[in-house]
Amino acid sequence: MDMKYELRASIRKGLPVFMGKLKRGEPVTAAFLGGSITEGAGASDPDATSWRALTENYLKERLGEERVTCINAGVGGTNSTFGAHRFQEHVLQKGTVDIVFVEFSVNDDLDRVESIRGMEGIVRQCHRLSPHTELCFVYTAADKNLTDRLPFNIAVHEEVASYYDIPSVNFAVEIYELILAGRMQWEHLAPDHYHPHDEGHALYADYIRDFLQTLEFIQDEDARTPSSTLPPMESSNYEYAMMTGVREVTEYRGFQFAHLDDEPRMNWRFHTEHLLTYAADASLTFKVHGQSAGICMLCGPDTGIFEYAIDEGPFQPMNLFDDWCKIAYRPVIAMFPIAKERKNMTITVRNTSLKDNRSTGTSLRIMKLFSN
Repeated sequence: MDMKYELRASIRKGLPVFMGKLKRGEPVTAAFLGGSITEGAGASDPDATSWRALTENYLKERLGEERVTCINAGVGGTNSTFGAHRFQEHVLQKGTVDIVFVEFSVNDDLDRVESIRGMEGIVRQCHRLSPHTELCFVYTAADKNLTDRLPFNIAVHEEVASYYDIPSVNFAVEIYELILAGRMQWEHLAPDHYHPHDEGHALYADYIRDFLQTLEFIQDEDARTPSSTLPPMESSNYEYAMMTGVREVTEYRGFQFAHLDDEPRMNWRFHTEHLLTYAADASLTFKVHGQSAGICMLCGPDTGIFEYAIDEGPFQPMNLFDDWCKIAYRPVIAMFPIAKERKNMTITVRNTSLKDNRSTGTSLRIMKLFSN
């Protein structure tokens, strides 16, 4: 295989089980776990012209529509930390899954250890809970990923992919080569420098199709399952991450159960049951067993500042308000400090009646509980 192709994709152990099913014409289920680009942002019709939808169409052309099931687990604005915590609910609980395409290189930030925790957590959850499911990392383009050197976030994800022998496809380097060759301008392909329009999504889908077709020629069918014996790269990775609803709260005061109805919403197409409060003295408590905990809030125009405490520790304030909150309610996660070992923990969250100077109020809308 030529060096140029190695820059675009790393086959490693490949996808022997998935490719075997394709060759035999057997039914397959593919999941797409990632951020807004995977969800379909930028495409004129996310369920028809996004790279995810076009990849689904390719599989249906190969096998027939009735033999292909695809799961859209893309959620705008989410990183691999959030992805690891929602992996079970949004992917594994949907039934038997043959392959998961994982895309978080744009939304992960410069915290290398946290990025490894997220990506490794997804891998180890998959190996432990669904050992016949195969994974493929994909790296989409953004300004930070269009460079003549391996971009930071892609390099970190490649550490995980290489360690666990997971194949990966680098869309970003393909786009960068087209730009260098003068065949396109990034601003034309993605006016906001993140979300490609239909032409860009079609290119991404072409890269996945080419990768699968390459595997078809070189991949030996193999019944191997992933090894679960490798020690973790990062001991505090999110292998045991879970996302549960607020009905798991053990006690609360000043909160009430609510849903978003006519309020503006973005980056969340799922149910919105949450605990809502406007009261200054409101508090809630939940218990977890693990190394870490957190919450997912619906943050919007009137979100206030909260504080949390772990066990008998001091309360620490957290302000999740940002400029996106002024537009609509969306899921925003707050991760609390990681313990040295897994243990029982009691988490208390309470309102402070304080607010960011951009916020119109001091409400709290807590939608999900995280544990690991």
